Amino acid sequence: MEEVYPKGKTVLYARVASRDQKADLERQVERLQIFAREQGLEEWTVVTEIGSGLNGRRRKLLKVLRDTKVSRIVVEHRDRLARFGFEMVEAALASAGKQIVVVEEGEVRDDLVQEILEILTSACGRLYGRRSARDRARKAVEVLQCG
Repeated sequence: MEEVYPKGKTVLYARVASRDQKADLERQVERLQIFAREQGLEEWTVVTEIGSGLNGRRRKLLKVLRDTKVSRIVVEHRDRLARFGFEMVEAALASAGKQIVVVEEGEVRDDLVQEILEILTSACGRLYGRRSARDRARKAVEVLQCG
């Protein structure tokens, strides 16, 4: 059975955690565009962002979420939109007649290590000072990966 989409603007939203993943971002956009064409979505806008999925203040995503003309947001994986709270965002948008379309329901952990490193760096910075925070966080991630 073919998916029925609400009328309105479609946004293809792609996100990676860091600038060194730019090639991944481009591949993500390509896959989203292929999906949109296959689904018969005729017009869309591509929005790309570099930032942690844990960051609730991503400027471009917030702009998309606030845009009253956007009726659907297409993401490759749920974690591209949000690491946590996806269901709440989805429910809030649904109550406004909007839809999130997830291309691949399977979970992906591409940049989770990078995001954990960011959290640990922040915590270590508060505990030990900014100077040694990055090194301590990196060592903690290495221990976690080996354990």
